[in-house]
Amino acid sequence: MTISFFSRRVRFILLAFAVTALAGCGFKLRGAQPLAFATVHVSASQYTTLGIALRRQIALTGSTTVLEDASQAETKLQILANSRSREILSLTATGKVREYELNQRLRFRLTDRDNNELIPPTTLSARREYTFSDDLILGKEQEEALLYSDMESEIVRQLMRRLVAWQRP
Repeated sequence: MTISFFSRRVRFILLAFAVTALAGCGFKLRGAQPLAFATVHVSASQYTTLGIALRRQIALTGSTTVLEDASQAETKLQILANSRSREILSLTATGKVREYELNQRLRFRLTDRDNNELIPPTTLSARREYTFSDDLILGKEQEEALLYSDMESEIVRQLMRRLVAWQRP
C-alpha cells in the first residue's frame, strides 16, 4: 500500500514539475504569421480547391485581405501554371504497373499594382509514390485522389511560407 501511494505521489510531483517547467519557459504555439501586404488579389478561381485553400490560408493570417478586384489590390498573386502528372515507376514481370509516381507543380509570381515583380516566377512541387493493383482499382483511385489532395495542401503551405518570408525592399 505504501509503495503505490509513494509512486502516485512521485508521479504527481513529476507531472506538476513538467507542467511548471513548460509554462515557465515561455513556450507557445507560433500561430499564423502576418504577411507584409494588406491586400492581395489571387488569380486562382475561387471555385477550385487551390483557390479556396489559398484564400483560406491568407485570411487566417489576420493581416491580409483577399480582394476579387485586381485593380484595387496592393499585390497580385498570379498562378502561372498548376499541373499534375502520373508516371510509371515500376512494372511487374508480366508487364503490369506496380508503382506510380504522382507529381504536382505550381508556378506563381507576386507583383505589385504596377506589375513590378516582388517574387519572380517560382515553381513549387510535391511528389508521392504509391503501389498499384488491378484487383483494388477503386481503392487505388481513392488513394490517388487523397495523395493529390495532400500534395496540394503541401504546395499551399510552401507558398504561404514564401509569402511570409517576403519583406518589403
